[in-house]
Amino acid sequence: MIFTFAKNFFKVYKEFRKISVVVVTGCTDGIGKEYAKELAKTKMNIVLISRTQSKLEKVAAEISEEFGVKTEIVRADFSNGQSIYEDISKHLKDKEIGVLVNNVGVMLPRPMKFGEASEFDIWSHVNVNVAAVLAMTKLVLPGMVSRHRGAIINLASIAGTHPLPLMGIYGATKAFIDDFSQALEWEYRSSGITVQTVNPSYVSTNMTSFSDLVHKQNPAVPTAATFVSHAIATIGYTCRTSGYWIHGIAKHTVENYCPKWLFMFAMYMWNLLLLHNLKENKE
Repeated sequence: MIFTFAKNFFKVYKEFRKISVVVVTGCTDGIGKEYAKELAKTKMNIVLISRTQSKLEKVAAEISEEFGVKTEIVRADFSNGQSIYEDISKHLKDKEIGVLVNNVGVMLPRPMKFGEASEFDIWSHVNVNVAAVLAMTKLVLPGMVSRHRGAIINLASIAGTHPLPLMGIYGATKAFIDDFSQALEWEYRSSGITVQTVNPSYVSTNMTSFSDLVHKQNPAVPTAATFVSHAIATIGYTCRTSGYWIHGIAKHTVENYCPKWLFMFAMYMWNLLLLHNLKENKE
């Protein structure tokens, strides 16, 4: 039987839920945690991969108690790069991975020029935002191909649509994810594997907590729970989405009606405003 996510998303997994496993990276809060919770509703077991042991244990217990599924945790700091994947591979060995959510990500602590970014900022963006998507996909893809079923969900960002002054590293890594994910979907679209790219705008998570302008919940800045409840409903309907209707309007407008220079100018001014807001809050 060919496995696909379609209109009957939750029904499709009924046959496989006792043996299929969901793997979520960067899952102890925010978007990753909500994806883990939503997918646990399908009664598939969950493997949580993140860097903080205490948070992993807490989230694993919450999900297991609330949804009655088995949870397994793997402590891994993706900023450490290649060295972590041998251990992750051991944990995933012999598991039937049904869904991989490549959510783990980092962002600069505030808007800044490239010269102000630390060496850690640079390499964490490469190791976490870029290499983790490639390495985790490489680990689970062979099994999905052999079984002719599975889904890979890659979290990119509207920030990768055009170059993003004062957040250039972040935007560039998200553009990489978007491009890679679309290429992967094209390569494996006839293999029974669903690949979806998700390009959100601002979501109220720890990553946006540096400024109330992008963190305080409003119609354009949903909570992680609200965002994921909308985004997960698009699996099987589209291979590329913003996940949330207001973000979708913004993404469509930027891609089709906003010249690159205008986007760069607007985002440069916006990031300057965020910096000003941050300075005022500190004072």
